[in-house]
Amino acid sequence: MYILTDLFLNKIFIAPVVAWLIAMAIKIIIDCTMSGFNKDRLVESGGMPSSHAATVLALITITGACIGTGSFEFAAVFFFGFITLYDARGVRFETQRQGRALNDLNDEREEEGKQPLNIKRFTEKMGHTMPELMAGGVIGIICALVVYYLPF
Repeated sequence: MYILTDLFLNKIFIAPVVAWLIAMAIKIIIDCTMSGFNKDRLVESGGMPSSHAATVLALITITGACIGTGSFEFAAVFFFGFITLYDARGVRFETQRQGRALNDLNDEREEEGKQPLNIKRFTEKMGHTMPELMAGGVIGIICALVVYYLPF
């Protein structure tokens, strides 16, 4: 009965959720301003700011503030968080570059009159640049600190 009440009064749950929502809202506003509204962007990865970084850094910050940096929970969140950030910057960013290269190759083949590769277009916006990660991280840290100092 009290599961939802406990969950929504849990600062360690609230801070990352708020950071994610704010980062996503900012990302949608930026995308709409730059290239118009595209409903597919609501579920795609990548872009400014990084909602991955916002969520992860909010979780790391609020866990350290509430439980302490010497706790098992902080250590676990810290390492899993940085694995997530590494993946968002490294692995997914490289996948994005490879997708763009394959799309370009396919376009060139079509322009030359050759048979295009039997592939669907790859998503070209998957990973994050360092500025995108840093902006998301700042949002996450600020959200965590605001939630930490809320009186509940």
